[in-house]
Amino acid sequence: MWIGSGRITLGEGSVTLRDTVRDLLSKGNKKIVLNLAEVNYIDSSGIGELVSAFTTTKKIRAANSNCSTSPKKCTTCSRSPSFYTVFDVKDDETAAVKGFK
Repeated sequence: MWIGSGRITLGEGSVTLRDTVRDLLSKGNKKIVLNLAEVNYIDSSGIGELVSAFTTTKKIRAANSNCSTSPKKCTTCSRSPSFYTVFDVKDDETAAVKGFK
């Protein structure tokens, strides 16, 4: 589980996300929930990291679920309806975890 806060943008925010996902995968975690409830902004670079996390987990048969993502927090998400067809967005962590079963 990764609980983000602040901004996921070019630089530190996207690097933190990438490093955390890689660390979780290297420790054998096969199901990852990214809790974005406290993230107040995601730019296109942040979306790129989310896509990278998604493709990385799919390549090794891990599952990736994102929860608590609001379109008003993510300008790129709100302009891209396909974001919600690619990512399994749930209302909260409990729903995200249940989605793995």
